[in-house]
Parts: sequence; structure tokens; C-alpha cells
Amino acid sequence: QVQLVESGGGLVQAGGSLRLSCAASGNIASINSVGWYRQAPGKRRELAAKITDSSSLIYKESVKGRFTISRDNAKNMIYLQMNVLKPEDTAVYYCTVTTSDPWRNEYDYWGQGTQVTVSS
Repeated sequence: QVQLVESGGGLVQAGGSLRLSCAASGNIASINSVGWYRQAPGKRRELAAKITDSSSLIYKESVKGRFTISRDNAKNMIYLQMNVLKPEDTAVYYCTVTTSDPWRNEYDYWGQGTQVTVSS
């Protein structure tokens, strides 16, 4: 089991920046990939950024060059630095991790979400 707690959301003007943080606890050693998803009102949850189990970085096309995902294993933290924010970035942002067991079964864990609102 892994527990995730996000923080850092809030209200910001267009062009501003926010850094989201996600604190992980529990069976940390089993974590493979980590990521941030977001869900805007009336829309499906979508991937914003991800660090794969091979440490590759994946970004949604519309956030490339503006968002940076990072992971601090020593502190059990996952971050999403968001710069040059746009109103269309407004959403609830969720931290997620994927773990695996010795039999290669994979499990996904999600945080409770943090609201990001970008005003125009």
C-alpha cells in the first residue's frame, strides 16, 4: 500500500507559476513510475506528466516546455513545477504512482487531488 498526499494548489493569474508537491508513504520501495494527472470540470482525467520506470519523461503536448515533473527519492516526494500557467490548465491535479509485486502485478495509487485555478 502507498499513501499519497498532494499540496501546493491554489489560485494564480495567467502567466504565473505553482509547484505541486506529493508526499508518498507506505511501501515506497515498490514504486516504479510516478505521474501527475488532471481533470477539468466536465472533462476526462488526462495525463499531464509522468516519469516512467525507466526514468523517461512524458508530457502532455500542451504542457511541454512549461511543466516539469521531478522525483526526490530521498524525501519520498514527487513534484510538478508549472510555469506560464494558462486558464486551460485549470483542473484538479492528482498525484499517482504505480507499484509492482514480485509476481509483476501492477497497482495504481492516487492522491486526493489538489485544485489549480488559473484566472485570465
